[in-house]
Amino acid sequence: MDCMDINDLIRGDNQLTTLPEIFYKLNAAIEDPDCTFDDIGEIISVDPALTAQLLKIVNSAFYGFSTQVETVTHALTIIGTDQLTQLVLATSVMGQFKGIPAGLIDMDSFWRHSILAGLAARSIAALSGEYNVERFFVSGLLHDVGRLVMCLKIPDKVGEIFQAAATNGKPLYVEEQKALGFDHAELGGGLLKEWNLPERLIEAVSYHHLPGKAKNYPEEAAVVNLADAIAYSLKRGGSGETFLPPLESKSWESIGLPESLYLPMIREKIESQFEDVVGIFLQTA
Repeated sequence: MDCMDINDLIRGDNQLTTLPEIFYKLNAAIEDPDCTFDDIGEIISVDPALTAQLLKIVNSAFYGFSTQVETVTHALTIIGTDQLTQLVLATSVMGQFKGIPAGLIDMDSFWRHSILAGLAARSIAALSGEYNVERFFVSGLLHDVGRLVMCLKIPDKVGEIFQAAATNGKPLYVEEQKALGFDHAELGGGLLKEWNLPERLIEAVSYHHLPGKAKNYPEEAAVVNLADAIAYSLKRGGSGETFLPPLESKSWESIGLPESLYLPMIREKIESQFEDVVGIFLQTA
């Protein structure tokens, strides 16, 4: 087939191109130097379901606080506006993808794998000394979101790609490139760009299979490359792969963490959080 353009699959579909208004209001408020925690809390409290979801996350093993956090304003004072915004983004996106054809991809399995990758990326970032670790959780959570776009927009072609990958013994992104001229990682990055999300997040998703090709944020892409591999190794879900994509050989080196020392720590951290966190996030998917 002739190669299509990424924009052909994204633009003109409000379900895909528009995040909930509350996310954009929250971003605008955070950029306003006169905005207070109380102001931000009021914006979020307009959506009771989102408020409840955020408080469940903040009070879960995701953070492991010893005392109960009862209000969004209290949460803001503890985790800060940047990290809360990332949690709002995560919960918003998981509600965007309705109507995936039955039998094409197991959505429960897909989101379990994505959450595992998010937890892995968050753990790696924390061990690397990063401050805003929720940014990495989001990049891991959304790393395969381009595949959901494909499932929504070109389901028949996705079925053919799945079959070709199984027949040829190749990872899906290789067969996507052959069939479409781009893969799910590039498509996911294109969607995040359409949402006006930060470049570092766009690159982390766009290059999570080939982090060395990221122009500005190869380390962040390497974190997601590692997180994807770790998530698959835990065998708690998947995004349709029969033959797993290879780990980039330099990913551990690029983030400066020795695999032999840190991989067991990362796996243990994920295992301690997964059931609690997945139960909360899957309520919105």
